[in-house]
Amino acid sequence: MKRPPHNTPAADLSCEVCGQMPEPTKARLTLANVAAMLPIELLVHALVVETHLPYVAKVLVLTLTATVLVIWVAEPSAARILRGWLHAPALRHRRQLASAPSLWRARTRLQDHPGSLQRITRALARLDTNILGIHVHPAPGGVLDEFVLSAPGTVGERELLAALSDGGGSGSHVWPTTALAMADGQTRALSLASRIAAAPDELPLAVAELLHATIVPPSDALDEAPDDGTRLKIPTAWHGPITFSRAGEPFTPAESARAHRLAELAEILSHRRKDSLA
Repeated sequence: MKRPPHNTPAADLSCEVCGQMPEPTKARLTLANVAAMLPIELLVHALVVETHLPYVAKVLVLTLTATVLVIWVAEPSAARILRGWLHAPALRHRRQLASAPSLWRARTRLQDHPGSLQRITRALARLDTNILGIHVHPAPGGVLDEFVLSAPGTVGERELLAALSDGGGSGSHVWPTTALAMADGQTRALSLASRIAAAPDELPLAVAELLHATIVPPSDALDEAPDDGTRLKIPTAWHGPITFSRAGEPFTPAESARAHRLAELAEILSHRRKDSLA
């Protein structure tokens, strides 16, 4: 079945699975039905009253005719003709949500030259994108800049990648994120350090949370790791090294350093607890 044009309410509001529209408000639905039913009711009454049928027959004809016309003509016509008005509140709410700003994390490699960051910010500003946070990591041949961006709802991954490229970035990556990204890495690391201080065995889960990574099972950790920086191994004193993976998002030197410091903290606290129990 051919779908309606994109500028119609059905294109914006209909369910992609069943094609049904959302329920309109009761007040609007009532007004639409009255507007469709009233002319039909008046016409049927005018025609039947002029006939010479008995009173009971007139009542039956009016009742049956009006019921059939309302069910098969009036209500479908009202839903179709007044569709834009019926669903205007839901459509307005949907469009407001679609245009609301969204949060993104972005990484790009820049040459360590004066003005490099300025070119990136200008390219993002042309998309009305606001930079909420930035971290600069040293990298071979330049710097790796990590941004938290607030972009209009109409701006997607493709537009952001193009802006980073126009600004002089290379090897860029963009991911949707949440407000939790506004907590910088140092703050998250300190919060998780207090968690490890209370329970050193929480180290694997704490590092995975810090790095937004997954823990690689020991059997899989023995496999040859891809040479793209998406695997990180940290040593532990009590059950061997722990390997973490983050597909498509290489670990930065700063993230690696934070993970190793947490591992050292867990090792120190674990040894102290064993000595106190001895």
